[in-house]
Amino acid sequence: MNYRHIYHAGNFADVVKHLALVSTIAHLQKKDKGFVVIDTHGGRGLYNLDSHEASRTKEAESGIARLGNLPGETPLIEEYLKLTRAFGNTRYPGSPLIAAQMLREQDRLVAVEKHDEEARELSRVLKPFDRARVVEGDGYERLIALMPPAERRGLVLIDPPYEDPNEFLRAAKALADAYRRFATGIYLLWFPIKSKAAADAFCGEVLVAGMAKALRIDIDIGAIESKRTDFGRMHEAGLLVINPPFGFDTDMEQALAVVTPLLEKHAKYAVEWLAREGS
Repeated sequence: MNYRHIYHAGNFADVVKHLALVSTIAHLQKKDKGFVVIDTHGGRGLYNLDSHEASRTKEAESGIARLGNLPGETPLIEEYLKLTRAFGNTRYPGSPLIAAQMLREQDRLVAVEKHDEEARELSRVLKPFDRARVVEGDGYERLIALMPPAERRGLVLIDPPYEDPNEFLRAAKALADAYRRFATGIYLLWFPIKSKAAADAFCGEVLVAGMAKALRIDIDIGAIESKRTDFGRMHEAGLLVINPPFGFDTDMEQALAVVTPLLEKHAKYAVEWLAREGS
């Protein structure tokens, strides 16, 4: 897949990932004490769904575009749609911009982006948000340097492009290294699923670090017949959640039960505990 998220912005994987992001931040905000959100692969922040790149893949058509009028929507879905539609129906915010909109005065965001052009645009997009900071550099290296955060409360989103053959190994190692320094943090690790066996092995590799609480969310919208094969269009993705807050699994179950059938008729999802302290 091309690293530029504009080709994939607003797709089915973004919907699930960003529902999880919104839910996690909302849970963190149930306490007055501030926290940090660290996004290791921030992208450019805001994506034009009418752009040439997005129009070539049309991935948003099986994602955010399907969530028009939702029957029986949950509070999580309502908040997610409010945040993602704040910029109009033809623009979709990336994870840093979604998080920035939710920050309180005592919270902060650190968004890391490796590519200079994307980092400059991300800085422009986040300029109105005083509690947001953009760091240009390698997301994995910067993450370790930021651990542990001064607040001792926070969320880390690891959402790499998986364009490098070693990306799975790097992502797993980065999460494990960060966890050793900040074991009470919440971690969201996104990954594409091209092989069930490879995805299972990847999650197993992460859990070797000894995480006591780990939840896995899979979404599969089914193979899409398309001539646009040059972008490696995926139809299945996963999200590994370390230290999910209490009630997060229920939030996601309720939201996905509504959203998944709208993405594709035969789409399916799974929310599964891989490790649960005390069980």
